[in-house]
Amino acid sequence: HVQLVESGGGSVQAGETLRLSCSASGFRFDSSDMAWYRQAPGNECELVASTGGDGGVWYADSVKGRFDISLDNAKNIVNLQVNSVKPEDTAVYYCAATWRCGIWKVGDYWGQGTQVTVS
Repeated sequence: HVQLVESGGGSVQAGETLRLSCSASGFRFDSSDMAWYRQAPGNECELVASTGGDGGVWYADSVKGRFDISLDNAKNIVNLQVNSVKPEDTAVYYCAATWRCGIWKVGDYWGQGTQVTVS
């Protein structure tokens, strides 16, 4: 079955670097678009970074220049590095996958989330 398991969250000080990882299994990782979302208390869910099978990446304006999404296709892992963390980065971060077969979408999958708290 499909699993997305996030790790690397926790409490950090403003200005530090944080690296989140998401280990994927149960679907074709190399045929999937991978993304990171976050949701802060009282806020809507926000797409912060994504990367597609073509290698293209996208970042929300609010994180551009500080966040870096990367894939390890050999290990089926998607990473999100957060540089110079800010208190406004405090949120639950979710890993998501869209598995595509050609032009068709096979399914959308989500992890359980990992809490990041910046003080």
